[in-house]
Amino acid sequence: MTTTTYDAIIVGGGHNGLTAAAYLGKAGKRVLLLERLETLGGAAVSAQAFDGVEAWLSRYSYLVSLLPQRIIDDLKLDITLVRRRYSSYTPDPRDPRRGLLVDNDDARATAESFTRIGAPADEFELFSLFYEHCRRLTEALWPTMTAPLLTRSEAKRLVTGAGGSSEWQAMIERPIGEVISTHLQNDLVRGVVFTDGLIGTFSRADDADLQQNICFLYHLIGGGTGDWDVPVGGMGAVSAELTRAARNAGATLLTRAEVVAVAPSSSVRYRVNGTEHEAHADWILSNVAPAVLDRLLVAGTEVRYGREQLAAGEPSAGPFESRPFGIGTAAAANPNTSREGAQVKVNLLLSRLPKLRDSNVTPEAAFGGTFHIHESWSELDAAYLAAAAGSIPDPLPCEIYCHSLADPSILSPELREAGAHTLTVFGLHTPARLVTAENNDEMRERLQAAVLASLNSVLAEPIENLLMTDATGRPCIETKTTLDIERAVGMPLGNIFHGGLDWPFAKDDAVLDTPAQRWGVATAHPRVLVCGSGARRGGAVSGIGGHNAAMAVLESE
Repeated sequence: MTTTTYDAIIVGGGHNGLTAAAYLGKAGKRVLLLERLETLGGAAVSAQAFDGVEAWLSRYSYLVSLLPQRIIDDLKLDITLVRRRYSSYTPDPRDPRRGLLVDNDDARATAESFTRIGAPADEFELFSLFYEHCRRLTEALWPTMTAPLLTRSEAKRLVTGAGGSSEWQAMIERPIGEVISTHLQNDLVRGVVFTDGLIGTFSRADDADLQQNICFLYHLIGGGTGDWDVPVGGMGAVSAELTRAARNAGATLLTRAEVVAVAPSSSVRYRVNGTEHEAHADWILSNVAPAVLDRLLVAGTEVRYGREQLAAGEPSAGPFESRPFGIGTAAAANPNTSREGAQVKVNLLLSRLPKLRDSNVTPEAAFGGTFHIHESWSELDAAYLAAAAGSIPDPLPCEIYCHSLADPSILSPELREAGAHTLTVFGLHTPARLVTAENNDEMRERLQAAVLASLNSVLAEPIENLLMTDATGRPCIETKTTLDIERAVGMPLGNIFHGGLDWPFAKDDAVLDTPAQRWGVATAHPRVLVCGSGARRGGAVSGIGGHNAAMAVLESE
């Protein structure tokens, strides 16, 4: 077994791990990053998903909102993010011949759209006012995401000092459903607003644990405005730039390097091409989910206190359950790390955009933002109850994104000339509890059928007729269940947030004595930090977890 020594070892080569590697390398640290897959980027990658078809899809993550300009500037990332003109389009489930189009560049057209769906006369004004109030809170909190944690009281004072006292109460203290249902009247409008509290989160509008509020905040906090942009070149272009920055900073990046154990004494065992290696470092940063890190810590502890050591007469640490290292110890940065994922992801390649039943909206406008299907207030709640009872919701709430409208560069010149487009569908309220190893293939087919049925219920033509075929003649459609996502990119229970989000501030009684604690990246082991979505301010493609872990290391020197 070969042994090497570094200043920091990063377990996992997702975008956050690459961010941490770039920052630490820039600071002159010797960094080793280990990634088990053959490519870097984790879930922030682009892939040629269909055999022989030159379309590069953002296979898992697809939009960017939370990546701070500070990180882009610090690391000199050459990336282009395209702002979408249209925020969303939502067909009316009662009559798909009409729908709600929110046009960021034309308030008058948006107001007319509110009128067409039968919303009250003042609904558009109230809708706009709602988001103005939200911005009082998000603009105040956004700069804190790349700074040491505030306590809850400090965050509240910051927000209320910016004139957001009622906003703090509505978004932080009480279920978000209360202010939505009180402030807005129309069932469809309420649902469009509430969807931001559900992406990847299995919740109801009035849940007392406020997971829907936390999710809602993260979807609106990016840049202080909540704009979600399209990365030119696909999500892989973002990870490629982070990879370049990390390599230029001197970091060693190894792919096909499977980590098998992490010892809390700051050593890592990993395997490359069947050969085992060990590396030592002052710091270990984990870009894998906390539940995955726990398993690696268990393995590392067993190496230290295994049968061989006990047989040689070394002192025992007692029964495994009583050892100071073990399950649950990686969750100090974000204790909310055991929640299930609740989405199905479907990628499609179409010969052209589908026709709509709504003659007032062009397909280019409808698919130019987020296309909501069966996401009215009442439909979302009915879907939750169906899923909680063990059924696939019918109809299935879905959100659709057309990357190729904003960024045709992900398609070959031939596909662009032919008018082809990609669609990414994100089906809500499909919790991991519905999928098992035994029924995964069946559930994948059933969930895909549910997604297509939802699409067809609002389109003027069957979506199946527009699917292109790959080199083998198969339709260009790929579906990922929560279990598929877990297996592919190591997200336990398919949770896109590595297990669950938490507030971007600490409790008032939180211990914030060390840099790791202050930056929201601590585990129970002083030299092992969380640098991914499991960090206190992780989640989405942001680089914030990687940035904050690197800052904690540098502050500790």
